[in-house]
Amino acid sequence: VLMATHDGEAYGMTINSFASLSLDPPLVTVVLRNDARLFGLVTKSRAFSVTILSAAQQELAERFAGKLRGAERMAGLAAQTPAGGAPLLEGGLARLDCRVVHTYAAGVNTLFVAEVVEARVHSTEDPLAYHDRGYRKLA
Repeated sequence: VLMATHDGEAYGMTINSFASLSLDPPLVTVVLRNDARLFGLVTKSRAFSVTILSAAQQELAERFAGKLRGAERMAGLAAQTPAGGAPLLEGGLARLDCRVVHTYAAGVNTLFVAEVVEARVHSTEDPLAYHDRGYRKLA
């Protein structure tokens, strides 16, 4: 789940394009549609967080995948806001606090390259994976 905030508006969504780019410095990439609500927040704030969910958190992934809209999506969730400003969901396997360092236009999408300024691992349980239109367990 990727989350961002700007001018008091916080929002999050389940993303399907997230990858490690470099270990030194620690860089990740994420692709967002230019018309997505989260695109505007990440573009303005230049920051985002990523929460890696466990296999037991499919319902949370679905919540952020579009089942709920607007403030309903964020209602009642436990989140922390570190110094970087992007909210971090509580209860995931791992959390990354990221700062955007480059953006690349790619048709109707934008590729964001971000430096990981803080990373925390909370559990070694199985991660939630989505492949071929369904949630899967990694072997």
